[in-house]
Amino acid sequence: MIKTITKQDVQVSDSCNDCGSFVDIGTVIDEQDTQLILQVEGETALADAQAIIEKAETRFDSVNTRFDETDNHITVFIEFEFTAEKMIFQLENSL
Repeated sequence: MIKTITKQDVQVSDSCNDCGSFVDIGTVIDEQDTQLILQVEGETALADAQAIIEKAETRFDSVNTRFDETDNHITVFIEFEFTAEKMIFQLENSL
């Protein structure tokens, strides 16, 4: 992974003596990456999509949510205010 990241950005520091980090977190996390798109399928797709939206709206104050429904699946769109919120939500919900 370090080699891939290093190829993408020549300013990458591959280790941090102060914090023990192996990569510059700014090269891994894009501050504009605030939209989470999930595709939900199955008999309970609508209920599952609504549950995901409710979790996001309950957990974070400034999220915008919507979903699009087709015959085969439901696509959930969640727009977070910050990238960190998106990451926290994904980690908390194993997404």
